[in-house]
Order: sequence, then structure tokens, then C-alpha cells
Amino acid sequence: MYNRSFNRARPRRFGQRSPQLKKRGGFSAVRKTQHGENINPARFINKATEVNEADHFVPKHKFQDFKVDQRLIQAVMAKGYKTPTPIQDQAIPYIINGSDFVGIANTGTGKTVAFLIPLINKIVLNPKEQLLIVTPTRELALQIDQEFKFFARGMRMFSVCCVGGVGIGKQISELRYRHNVIIGTPGRLKDLIERRMINLSRFNTIVLDEADRMLDMGFINDTRFIMNGLPNELQVLFFSATISHEIEKIIKEFLSNPVRISVKTRETAENIEQDVIRIGQGNTKLNVLNSLLVKQEFHKVLIFGRTKHGVKKLSKILSNNGFRTDSIHGNKSNSQRQKALGLFKESRIQILVATDVAARGLDIADVSHVINYDIPATYDDYIHRIGRTGRWNKPGMALTFID
Repeated sequence: MYNRSFNRARPRRFGQRSPQLKKRGGFSAVRKTQHGENINPARFINKATEVNEADHFVPKHKFQDFKVDQRLIQAVMAKGYKTPTPIQDQAIPYIINGSDFVGIANTGTGKTVAFLIPLINKIVLNPKEQLLIVTPTRELALQIDQEFKFFARGMRMFSVCCVGGVGIGKQISELRYRHNVIIGTPGRLKDLIERRMINLSRFNTIVLDEADRMLDMGFINDTRFIMNGLPNELQVLFFSATISHEIEKIIKEFLSNPVRISVKTRETAENIEQDVIRIGQGNTKLNVLNSLLVKQEFHKVLIFGRTKHGVKKLSKILSNNGFRTDSIHGNKSNSQRQKALGLFKESRIQILVATDVAARGLDIADVSHVINYDIPATYDDYIHRIGRTGRWNKPGMALTFID
């Protein structure tokens, strides 16, 4: 359990008022983030709830019940999955049946497996099947590609990962060989389509993953370009962790009478303890951060900053202070970012400092803490940031610094 005994930076529970907040009327006041929305600091506070055995989700299906190739079931078991998560339990049968599908679920609930298992089986049944998976970030695209290669191992089906930030030549070369699946980011996919390296008329299925993030990042026009080039007979799978009026408009535009499943019961996971840390007069965020990171329980920490320059600077300072740390941000090459993520996933470094490029989709096991060193621009960004901890119902802690 997080020890709140350090000086000047004691987190405040909902209802307690700091001198600064009291001037604005306590937690009823909101904070305007840089280039972002007004966020009430009370929304950064949540007492984690222990999930009782009686409250555990009981799936309707076992993995063995799904009408998919037995090699997929064996791969699922080898991955360590014992029973389907709620989104997997409900989505897989509909996707197998060919329905358009909208899945709304918190991050870390197994959405990738929910669409990969039935879609790989689709290729097993028809080796000429072509799938397109569109994601907002290259990190997520690469992660899905790795998952696909694991589940499809030994089945003689191949994927090409097409993302920006790396040379396009290798991707063009790989597209010339036989493949069933293309996984990529909207901008790079559009580029390859315009170069006539991707023929959209061949695709029967498209997955739009983390669709809300694609909207946030300004990829909607590139995504619309891709969708307009696809055949009319098309299965569309749409996954998002948040829903909004704009997302609803996109669903109506892109999907035909979709099955809609929401397994999201609240904005943030119950098992993530959330709190704020106010930086008192005479103290600094950096001093408070150092006092936290030396504690034993902070063994795998993801720190979010607002800017590329700030993240780079903070990572360097922490490294100079003796912490095992690295960073990822938009100015780093793809290989540098993947190396940093690999070191963090393997727990060879204690701390990863990142911009919001790491806020979505990344499945990193056993992150003990997420620290919002800078307040996120939007509350949706906050939800996705803290979703990097507490994955697969494990306990997690999210702390937000407030000046």
C-alpha cells in the first residue's frame, strides 16, 4: 500500500481542501490544462475496491467452446489465458458469425485477443482472406503484430506491419510477398495505398482499434480515405475504450447494423487506486518524485509528461540521480522507442518516462504505478494513461501531481 507520510506532498482525499483549492471553492473548482479541457481534481481520486470472489465475472463460454481451429485454443492456453474476459466472451461468437461489431471496454481487458482469435480462424477457413487492422500508434500496431505472429504460429499465414517513423522501403518489399494481414497506422497506410502497394478491393474485414484515439490524433480523414476504398461487402470491427458524440457519428458512417457490446461499467478500473499529490510551497515536483521512487513498492513506474522536451529532460535527470530509466516520445526513432519499451517490459529498467504516445493500447505487465507528472490535456487521456497499471484485474496505483 502506498505510504503517504512524506513531507509537504501529502495527497488529499476527496473533501479535504488545500489552501490553493480553497480559494477557488475546494474540489468544486476545475483545472485548465495547457491546450486542454477543464478537469476537476476530484476525478483523479478513487479508492480501489477489492473484488470479492462472488463478484468475479463468470463467462458463458470456455475458450474450448468457440468454433475455432484447435491450434488457436492451444495457443490461447500457452499464452496463459484460462477463461475469456467479458469482452472476449461476448465478442468472439459475433465476430465468428461475421457481424459488424462495436466493442466498448476499458483498456487492459483483452480486446486484441477478442478480435485476433476469430479473425485468424477466418483465414484458416479461407487462406485467401485479407484483413486490415488500423491503429492510432505504431507501438500498438507493433504489439498487435507480435500477438498475431504468436497466435498464428505454424499456420503459414503472414502479416505486414506498416507504420510511420521507419523507412517505407522494407514495408514495400514485404508487401510484395504473400500476406493475409496488414496492420498499420492511418497515415502510412494511406501513403502505401496511394503508391498502389495496397489494393483495398482485396480486403473483406477491417478492424478499427482504439478508434477514439484516432479521432483525438486527427486521423479521421485518413481513416475515412481507407474506408471509402474498401468493398461494400465488408465486416467492420470497431473497438474503443471511450464513447462520445463524435465516435457515435463515425459508427453510423462506417458500420452497418452492428452488434454493440459494452463491458465498461465505470470510467476507470475498480482495482486502480487513484490519488493526487499537491506540491506544497518550498517543494518541487522533482523532489517529491525522487522521494517516491526510492520506495520499494515503486518497482515498475510509468511517468507521463506533457512535452517531448520535458520527458527527455526528466528522464535524464532521473538517470543522473541513479535510477534505471529510459524515455519514449515523438522525437525518438522507432527502434529507440521499441528498445526502451522492451527494457521496461522486461523490468531491466525501473522507470519509463513518456508522452501520451504510451497512453494507449500498450500491454505492459506488472506496472506498479502510473505517475502523471504533468496533468493530461483531457480526462480521456487520463483514463488511458492510468490504464497502463492494474491490468488483468491486478492492483495498481495512479498518482497525479498538482502544483
